[in-house]
Amino acid sequence: MSNHHDNIAAHEGHDHDHGGMDKKGIWRIFFVLLALTCLEFLIALGFVHHWQILAKGALVNTIYIVLTLVKAYYIVAYFMHLKFEKSSFIVCCGIVFIFIIYFIILMLTEGDYLLHHFHEYPMWPNK
Repeated sequence: MSNHHDNIAAHEGHDHDHGGMDKKGIWRIFFVLLALTCLEFLIALGFVHHWQILAKGALVNTIYIVLTLVKAYYIVAYFMHLKFEKSSFIVCCGIVFIFIIYFIILMLTEGDYLLHHFHEYPMWPNK
């Protein structure tokens, strides 16, 4: 029993780096996320609505998607600590994420197909 308490005391005495982030790193990531969010608002409210430099459409949607994916990367990598995990765990989570996106796209495609092909049959009106 004494040996167990000695190990705990020895473990508490050492300053370990768990591969995580310190306060400076957290603030750095916070300001990166803040800058990306401000850029999104600048594009949405400034370039699209106020100054009308950009028109709503595929380009603006692509910019939003890219900025959102960059923000999602920073949140998952740093605040959910996935960047500090082993590569096998990252691959495992990545494969699950890819399958979820694949199934969402599949369901949207199937729903769109059913929406357009149910109009042909008067037995099932699509209202």
